[in-house]
Amino acid sequence: MTNIPTNNRNYFKLELLIARSYVILRQLFKTRYSLFNGGKIWDDSTTCGKNFWTNIITKNKKINLTSVQKTSVTNGNSNDWDLTTLTALLLNSDRPKTLNKTQIQQLDNEDKILTELRDIRNKLAHHASKSIDDVEFNQLWSELTTILVALGDIDSELDKIKDDSVFDTRTQSINEENVQEAVRLNALGTQAHKDRQFSDAITLFTKATVLSGVSNHDRAVFYSNMSSSRLALYELKSGSSNKTEIDDPRDHRYRALQDAKQARNLWSTWWKGHFRVGKVYATINEHEKAINSFERALALGPTNNDVQKALDNSRLIHSQQLRQEHLDPRLQPKTMDEQLSELQQKMGVNPEHVRLGHSLIEEIDSSGTDVVKAHKYEHGDIDVKQDYEQAAKYFAKAARQGNAEGIYNLARLADRGLGVKKDHNLALKLYEQAASLPPKHPIFKVIPNLGVAEAEHALGLRYAEGISVHKDLPTAAYWYQRAMEHGSGPAANNLALMYLHGTGVDKNLEKAEQLLELASKRGDPNAMLTLAGLLLHKNDFKMAKIWHDRACESGNIVAQMGRNKFEEMLSDKKQFINCSSPNILQMVDGMKNVIDSLKPKGAVYKTSNKSYIHDYNMFNEYANRGSITAKKMCDALEHYMEAFNVLTHSETLAEKEEDLFVHQLAQCYRIEHIVAQIPSIKMRQRIEEIVDHVLHRNSLEFNVNNSQSDEDARICYAVL
Repeated sequence: MTNIPTNNRNYFKLELLIARSYVILRQLFKTRYSLFNGGKIWDDSTTCGKNFWTNIITKNKKINLTSVQKTSVTNGNSNDWDLTTLTALLLNSDRPKTLNKTQIQQLDNEDKILTELRDIRNKLAHHASKSIDDVEFNQLWSELTTILVALGDIDSELDKIKDDSVFDTRTQSINEENVQEAVRLNALGTQAHKDRQFSDAITLFTKATVLSGVSNHDRAVFYSNMSSSRLALYELKSGSSNKTEIDDPRDHRYRALQDAKQARNLWSTWWKGHFRVGKVYATINEHEKAINSFERALALGPTNNDVQKALDNSRLIHSQQLRQEHLDPRLQPKTMDEQLSELQQKMGVNPEHVRLGHSLIEEIDSSGTDVVKAHKYEHGDIDVKQDYEQAAKYFAKAARQGNAEGIYNLARLADRGLGVKKDHNLALKLYEQAASLPPKHPIFKVIPNLGVAEAEHALGLRYAEGISVHKDLPTAAYWYQRAMEHGSGPAANNLALMYLHGTGVDKNLEKAEQLLELASKRGDPNAMLTLAGLLLHKNDFKMAKIWHDRACESGNIVAQMGRNKFEEMLSDKKQFINCSSPNILQMVDGMKNVIDSLKPKGAVYKTSNKSYIHDYNMFNEYANRGSITAKKMCDALEHYMEAFNVLTHSETLAEKEEDLFVHQLAQCYRIEHIVAQIPSIKMRQRIEEIVDHVLHRNSLEFNVNNSQSDEDARICYAVL
């Protein structure tokens, strides 16, 4: 541990502390399972797991599990469940209606604690550097120990984890004879793996893991090696199969993941255990989890090139998935002939004229000729068979002559390992080289120098995701800005999103809208869809529909799939505005802005998947039709909105403002507390502080005037 920086040690101590919750949460699940299912016992059997999945999980739309989590649940062994699986089951399971008030209150209190635990775990998982300074460490330690003690853990036992000795294995009892045998078996297994005898290797590693009196660090090595052999065996047997989902606990990838996790748990500060976990997650296309594991491995082995390459690759693929590139019509594979036909259909350009232009380039720009040949080999053409190696060869030839388009496209192929060895660092250098060239063509001065803006946009993506560079959002914004100024529609769209959410730049909705409109006019289908949503939010129904229609016409699959829902939302919003008074509209818009402004980037501080504010329109409609329940919900929401208007008016509230806030919130709670969904932990903490302050102030003022305030504060305190 001495060679691991203090801040990284802090991170892994917090991880160990969170791991303490697993046993407690598994027991809590079993207790709730019995309570919710008429006294049935969860026995960790496959039968129990399959019945639970079929009869309960499949009927609950709130529970969303990955294929790995589904397999672990149906397998039935709760010892294999991680924190995300446990909290998903505990927080989202439907409660029976037969519970009494005491049971409901206990479940509510437990859920609050579970939510806090999950949020801290998510915060740590998204901590890319895996480095926690002492101030943050002590704060998180205090929060976690409070949670664990509330769940039944022992405070004095938790304190032991805070010392560096927690990572020491010297206290283990060692059997030297068994250690020697385990080392021998491991050596034989390693050789069998090298000889591609993966089944034999697994057998040998398994024998090594079960020997007693062997240190945890040695056993971690055996499990790590076994994970590697299982993954290799899967790849050998699956051949060219593209299957990513796991649906059987006998799947070699599932077993490889369990082995890798065992290695990680036995030696939490060994980089390879985390690396093995990441490799399995990458194989099954769960790149967000792979990234988390690779980041841990890199924190423990910062100079390891294999870890850095794996991390870069998963970040690249994950960023492509987040951008839904697989749904982008512009990125679908098309032959040159298909591309020219599409150009003719959309722009009226004669394909023969384009091909004639290609032939004329040979006389003017030899590097341009190489680029044309490269594109033909990359995509395939009438008389050319697709060949990535030939494409890379011609792009490289053009690149050597300083052709920006050749340099950019060679970088793109290197990034993806098409025709050349995958090399993210080489791709970065090539993008930088292309981006350094003049934005106007060196021969045809009036047209853009293709490859420059594209490379600038690629650099923006790299800095936004941290691929081969340290993640740096302001630098990403700089490159997006440059690419946008040089004509890039996608860069304008990505820069707009940064201004829309305030990531890397100051939040500026006006600037975001301008950039989205610019990107849309440049033909970016993603910008069209985002712009349509923004305009709908602003009640500009005419332009919202125009841009949504254009997004659909441009081939945006997400827009096409959501077309009916978008038009339904547009119609409902029109109707709501026509039926509502100006005061109600102002309150609803103000509250939505507050809720939206508190939405986190990602899900780190998310406390609820449901916001009743956005359902006010529907409740109001049903209330106007005579629904008593809907009227009740509307009344509660109006008090809730009034409370938040007071809360967000100023960073600090005067005593009268505190009393008004508490009164409005209490009125909401009196009518229907379920609508009061607090959008963030930070906001909840502020509300609790205000309520505590009012209670304390009232306890010092013994007069009739504050009796209402005291009652309001007590109601808020009880519900919170």
